[in-house]
Amino acid sequence: MLKLKRPTLLVDKSKTLRNISAMAEKAGSNRVTLSPHFKTHQSREIAKWYSNAGVQSATVSSVTMARYFADDGWEDITIVFPVNPREVDDIDALASICSLTILINSVDAVNMISEKITNSIKVLIEIDTGYHRTGMWFEDKPGIGKIIDAVNSCRLLTFEGFYCHSGNTYKARSLEEIATIHTHTVDGLNFLKKYFGESGIKLSLGDTPACCTQTYFKGIDTIRPGNFVFYDLMQAQLGSCKEADIAIAMACPVVFKNSERLEIVVYGGGVHFSKENLMINGKCTFGKMIELMPDGWSESLPGCYLSSVSQEHGILRVTPEVFEKRHIGDMIGILPVHSCLTADLMGEYTTLDGHTLDHMSGAKFR
Repeated sequence: MLKLKRPTLLVDKSKTLRNISAMAEKAGSNRVTLSPHFKTHQSREIAKWYSNAGVQSATVSSVTMARYFADDGWEDITIVFPVNPREVDDIDALASICSLTILINSVDAVNMISEKITNSIKVLIEIDTGYHRTGMWFEDKPGIGKIIDAVNSCRLLTFEGFYCHSGNTYKARSLEEIATIHTHTVDGLNFLKKYFGESGIKLSLGDTPACCTQTYFKGIDTIRPGNFVFYDLMQAQLGSCKEADIAIAMACPVVFKNSERLEIVVYGGGVHFSKENLMINGKCTFGKMIELMPDGWSESLPGCYLSSVSQEHGILRVTPEVFEKRHIGDMIGILPVHSCLTADLMGEYTTLDGHTLDHMSGAKFR
């Protein structure tokens, strides 16, 4: 058993490799390119696991993240966050060392960067088919056409195609609802490709729930899911995975017990897990308790869950049997609600054999 002192994010390498392999196989069987979103893991070491599985391109959410992976040899990178004109110098420098694709949602953005770049950059236009976060509404053909024209008027920008992140699948209440959202997205992207009549237009999408559960990818060239590498309780609740597929878990020390309330307090709060939560069996849940073992961890323990978090504290509601078996100083395992946020907050991973893996944000709790 690992000798841990503080909240530690554990990663099960075998599960992670299995998750990567399964998505790579799905992409291959559906004849689409897998360009995984690296914002989930943000680790050069884990990126190599993708490379070993045959993945050759990466999707990221910031210029900083793109540079982090470009400096490690990734040559095909797409930033799926609306371009920030204030970073145009950094974007241009990045385009000098890799094949870079950026996301543009407006003519204004094109105009603000077109006169300042000196390297060739590919452009995806973000499309909104119902999520209503960012992107051009898919029925706004005149507005989308103006962006295409603006991109084509810039010598160093190349219009690549359309991208959509259907984040509304995360609010779905059933696999049928995910299927409906996904089908609408795929059909909307194909509608635009046909309307603008360019055979070279490429289509890509990126939400994990749809990419994990659906098989309808008509006309799609690239899928960009990210969360599948680890999964989490949110993905399990959506039906994207089984709980046994979740490849990361937090190890937290027990610091207090309250016998009247059957509560166990751990060193592990909002600054470690985030404050993402789910309603599970009618209870607000910030994580599920598991048994830590030398080769991994158990299934979640019935009736034992992280019921609240403050900055450093986490409070677990547990059964009488579990309460009696746990002592101050023990390490307790907890499956996170949202693996992306938990990993970003923790800043590093520890494998089951004690190896430390990098994270772009760096270790925060040593």
